[in-house]
Amino acid sequence: MSEVGLAVGETVPDVRERIVRSNGETADVALSELTAERPVLLNFYTMDFSPDCVSEWCEFRDFDWFATGDTVQVVGASKSGERLHRKFISQFSLGFPLFADTRLALADAFDVRYRAFGVSHRAHRSCFLVDGEMRVRYKWVGEHWLDPTRDTPPVGEIHDAVVRELDADDVETFGF
Repeated sequence: MSEVGLAVGETVPDVRERIVRSNGETADVALSELTAERPVLLNFYTMDFSPDCVSEWCEFRDFDWFATGDTVQVVGASKSGERLHRKFISQFSLGFPLFADTRLALADAFDVRYRAFGVSHRAHRSCFLVDGEMRVRYKWVGEHWLDPTRDTPPVGEIHDAVVRELDADDVETFGF
């Protein structure tokens, strides 16, 4: 089996998708537009309101340096649509925009699309740090043998990668 996902150092194809911002507004946004502002930590997850994803996004939310720092912006992507994203953001007070990757164009661009249990297409649980040049600087892909959606991103490892890759020594560590 080949390695899943773009490799560190590879250039990400630019993709334009609908995004739901933390205030509920939606827009068509290209990934390059976001990375032009500052690097993006793009987090692929299963779907809004699945228990593992609620836990994951609340963990990202609770480590406020992701949301408030100028170093990196956290952005989610799942097959969930705009309406469900709005409810998810509102119910859990998330300060992150979420791509409605209903056609899995982002998942295809990052080479993380797969067929779950041979039935439904979705994205492997994964995180990619993408810089202003649209290059992958860090990558994590879940490796659960049966269901990749059961892995959750290691927030501590991600924090260390952001600090290391972006020379962000002034980022708050919150005990890491």
